[in-house]
Amino acid sequence: MGSLVEVVKDPAKRKLVVDAGVRMIEAEVADKGGLSGLAIKGAFKLVSGIKPGFVGGTLNHLLDDFSTRVDPFWADCQQKGEEPRGYFVRRGTEVANALLSITDDRARNARGPVKNTYDKLRPEAVKHVTAAMPRLADMVKTYAS
Repeated sequence: MGSLVEVVKDPAKRKLVVDAGVRMIEAEVADKGGLSGLAIKGAFKLVSGIKPGFVGGTLNHLLDDFSTRVDPFWADCQQKGEEPRGYFVRRGTEVANALLSITDDRARNARGPVKNTYDKLRPEAVKHVTAAMPRLADMVKTYAS
């Protein structure tokens, strides 16, 4: 049984996971539509423009916590022999809340435009993170299998 926690301990594999995570986030942002999509795209542009590599650096910084929160779901998925996409979609709200608890803790100490942007987008965050479950499942399957 694979573990994302173990994978991200290897610097070379960690970089691959971070790069895949950035691509996943970019794809999710690009897929957003409507008024909330405009807000998300604007926020992403803002945080991406803070400095080159900001999104990847932030993801790298949070990856240990993220992998710790995702691993129990991944282990359960493997133990039950379920298809990852279906499992993560079915448990999407739980996974989203587990991941968002990390960013919520970090956002409490943030300041400036990042904090303001997070606070504005947080009410819809569970919906958007849950929508990313198919891509998250694919990424976990690729790197933790």
